[in-house]
Amino acid sequence: MSAPAHQGTGSERLRHIWRSRNLAARALWPLAAVYGALSGLQRKLYVWGWKKAVHPGIPTIVVGNVIAGGAGKTPVTLATVAHLQSRGLTPGIISRGYGRSTNDCREATSESLPQEVGDEPLLMARASGVPVFVARQRINAARALLAAYPATNVLVCDDGLQHHALARDIEICVFNNEGIGNGWLLPAGPLREAWPRPVTAALYSAALPPSGTPASIPCFHVQRQLAPYAITRSGQRVPLQSLQSQPLHALAAIARPEDFFAMLRAQSLALASTEALPDHYNFESWKRPSGERIQVICTEKDAAKLWQQCPDALAVPLHLHVDQGYFDLLDKHPCLSSPS
Repeated sequence: MSAPAHQGTGSERLRHIWRSRNLAARALWPLAAVYGALSGLQRKLYVWGWKKAVHPGIPTIVVGNVIAGGAGKTPVTLATVAHLQSRGLTPGIISRGYGRSTNDCREATSESLPQEVGDEPLLMARASGVPVFVARQRINAARALLAAYPATNVLVCDDGLQHHALARDIEICVFNNEGIGNGWLLPAGPLREAWPRPVTAALYSAALPPSGTPASIPCFHVQRQLAPYAITRSGQRVPLQSLQSQPLHALAAIARPEDFFAMLRAQSLALASTEALPDHYNFESWKRPSGERIQVICTEKDAAKLWQQCPDALAVPLHLHVDQGYFDLLDKHPCLSSPS
């Protein structure tokens, strides 16, 4: 396999440090103690009432994580929205819109530019068909969404577990297959905040629930797998099986790019080269690899931005299977058990 055009972002080195309490992690522990004190104070300001959390006024679900990097929040958000729709509810999605060039509150539609709304909100708008609004302050996104779509009767916030300014009814914490790593806070470990912490449920993709999770937190397994097809810019489906005989250049601008590459290889695809780019990379300076015969293949999240530079790239959607118990838990929650 040829060398990648870009040698990652250092995230793999950090993740190696975060897997154990090694010398590098211990050297960073004093900074983690400072981070923990500051983040803990921020949370307590809301607990003490010095800062006020504002509720949108309708049932609100926050899907987030306590670890840095990709945990699979967006696919869980989409799966949650699809289930709510199957219940006869009318959901909307709110998000910060991380990585966008704008700072205002705005709607993300299927026609939006990823630079203006963020790649994940654009993906959710296209995949879900429900209203999606972005704002740094999620309550502003919620208010704008409800003003534009007053029939909305439940909100799902993509990310925001640590955004204490938004009051919520249900908190879902998502973990990838590395769990809590070494169990230390940033930058000595992967944790944004200490675990365990109270949540409605935890979703995990490892063999076992995250270490230290008490029995009082319901845990449900999730399984991620690629769709059996890729999609073109025009929306046409190309079976992955038809790509097995040609060389591919796979790229991913996500927190865990090697996971995407591994899933492609598991589909018996021949990756002539791989390219790991920074999460939320804008592709403005990206150069297509030399050789006209090589087919570029990417994640669905990256597609909208990459297609501006490489219109013939193929994007592979990610499918998520969630234990039915998770949806049963949502259905039984007091704020959702009686649809309005």
